[in-house]
Amino acid sequence: MPEPTERTSQLTALESVAWLCVRDGSLLAVRTHGKDRFYLPGGKLEPGESGPWALARELGEELGVRADARELTEAFVIEDEAHGQGGRPLRMTCYTGPATGALQPDREIAELDWFRDRPADTERCAPALRQVLARLTADGVLAR
Repeated sequence: MPEPTERTSQLTALESVAWLCVRDGSLLAVRTHGKDRFYLPGGKLEPGESGPWALARELGEELGVRADARELTEAFVIEDEAHGQGGRPLRMTCYTGPATGALQPDREIAELDWFRDRPADTERCAPALRQVLARLTADGVLAR
């Protein structure tokens, strides 16, 4: 994570949840309408939601797939700067777990793509996604 400045240390962290969907050695990522970078599928928690329930809701809204919150397992937490948020810190809890249905961009999602930790992919990613790609590659989850 970048060294905090006085301004960023005063900002409340953006809490989010994200889905780690790996197929054939690549990680699923999405780009929302009007954004120039790819992110992991997921989003923010609504009042009263747990991480898994928020993620299950977001996957249905964003990608048209159904996930059972009880089958989503926390993998790790990434902290970085939230892309396009004026230096606001991000705390993203990443989950793994199954989902059923065909992946399709829906609502605010403009496109989806599959990424690996290579320059052609990482230059299109938000900072937190770059961290995830590097970690999953180092752990042998993603193909090099």
